[in-house]
Amino acid sequence: MNILKSRVEVDDFTRYASKSFDFDFTGESFFTPWEKPNIPKDFSIGVIHGASGSGKSTLMDEFGKEEDISWDEDRAIVSHFEDPKDAVERLTAVGLGSVPSWMKPYHVLSNGEQFRADMARKLKDGAVIDEFTSVVNRSVAKSASVAISKYVKRNGLKKIVLVTCHDDVLDWLEPDWSFDCNTGELSVGRCLHRPSIRLEIFESNYQLWETFKKHHYLSSDINNSSTCFKAVWEGECIGFSASLALPGKIPPLYDGDTRNKYKESRTVIMPDYQGLGIGVRFSDAIAQHWLDKGYRYFSKTAHIRMGEYRQEKDWWRPTSTNLVDRGKSTNRTMAHAEYNHFPLDRKRICYSHEYVGKVGDKHRDLYELRLKGEK
Repeated sequence: MNILKSRVEVDDFTRYASKSFDFDFTGESFFTPWEKPNIPKDFSIGVIHGASGSGKSTLMDEFGKEEDISWDEDRAIVSHFEDPKDAVERLTAVGLGSVPSWMKPYHVLSNGEQFRADMARKLKDGAVIDEFTSVVNRSVAKSASVAISKYVKRNGLKKIVLVTCHDDVLDWLEPDWSFDCNTGELSVGRCLHRPSIRLEIFESNYQLWETFKKHHYLSSDINNSSTCFKAVWEGECIGFSASLALPGKIPPLYDGDTRNKYKESRTVIMPDYQGLGIGVRFSDAIAQHWLDKGYRYFSKTAHIRMGEYRQEKDWWRPTSTNLVDRGKSTNRTMAHAEYNHFPLDRKRICYSHEYVGKVGDKHRDLYELRLKGEK
């Protein structure tokens, strides 16, 4: 095992400090670094963690060098990727889902947004990332860890090593291996289980929208007749959703179902909590609430993550306008859909679905959603 040595000049400052604290100092310091552990040859995410001064950065050098990226102050962060599709995929994948933030230059973003933007550009095979989550609050650390873990595994990325002084991200990352520089212990295998997220959902009022509107990717408007809900996690209000009743005296859908209807108007999760999958589950819970009350529930969105989630789930059924270019639509089906549901967005190709409900235990997950009938 190599022993690292450093030497400095002994002067009045070092003599005063060493004498004051009864520390015997001759000008030399020694440090024994950790040897590279016997990690799996094939892995997706590995984590080196420990307190400051425990040898994390020295051990990190055994795995490679961190990429040094730069940001052009005159260009939006979304303009720094391989192509527009790559930009959208990567930014949403790391939990930076705020489209208004995509349009800003890097230097005006919050610490949490800058961290996510950096991750969006750094994540690739063999990436080595130091000071992981060191500059962000712990809510951002948790949500970003989940988002990054999902992205890495979904895209089959390999041999990414993250270095951090915060042990609290391990459960959320679920790494293939981790090395504790405090103890020298190597843990192999995904023995960690991501903590459950317990949301409490309360009926609220539309004034709460003032807190959330700047984080929505489309209009900041909201109908004051909307039925509104808030999502609370660990005492923090982190989500807002609004539902709007559709006119009752309108022709039934072609399937003959004459139940009254609601549509999803707005759903927003605070930026610090994006990436945990809360938004889609929150939306599911509101949809289930209206279904249980005997209504049909519809939603359209241009948000890729939410739209693709619904495409994959059997409790959301595509409508006739799902992923259709409606700018040129004039046929009877489209006109009926516009009249019967809500005005069609003719500027964007949107995802459009009806919620038909979850059935059976197979749909239970780590999220526990409880709707509280309180104002």
